[in-house]
Amino acid sequence: MQKLQEDYKMVVLDQELPQVFSNSYATPKTLGNDRIALVSAASKLYPNQNVLVIDAGTCITFDIKNIENEYLGGAISPGLQMRYQAMNTFTENLPLLEPEEAVDLIGNTTIKSIQSGVIFGITAEIDGVISMYNSQFKDLTIILTGGDSVFLCKRLKNSIFANSNFLLEGLNYILEFNKSQ
Repeated sequence: MQKLQEDYKMVVLDQELPQVFSNSYATPKTLGNDRIALVSAASKLYPNQNVLVIDAGTCITFDIKNIENEYLGGAISPGLQMRYQAMNTFTENLPLLEPEEAVDLIGNTTIKSIQSGVIFGITAEIDGVISMYNSQFKDLTIILTGGDSVFLCKRLKNSIFANSNFLLEGLNYILEFNKSQ
């Protein structure tokens, strides 16, 4: 890294780098770079709007940026694969599964019950969290991104914008913002 910094002008994303939003997180040094990039994208693409960014990857993160461009915080919960892995790892007999497209609400086998529990559980969680944020923030824009966003977006009841490149857009905006610094 030191050699690269000697030869090239670099922008290293960390909690010390100037941001395009006001960070009201109580522990800003613990805020992940992925979440910083997502809120940066929300700041650029949706200025003067309340935005909830949901990143459905290894974990599901919920991040809220208000109309004043303040990052307030959010929530973190286990992602789709982590839920399957946890049931397999922390029980004696449950198999490790992959998500299936067609799942019945009522599982009549162990495998179908796991599929129902994971998929309907995660979609109910996301829809429920969206509803709670909607009750607190007027005209909320909701962005769904991350590796599992395509799988989950068609199952959610709320009106969302799916954008698989949202994190990359945030990283680019951070770079552009800090190039002249």
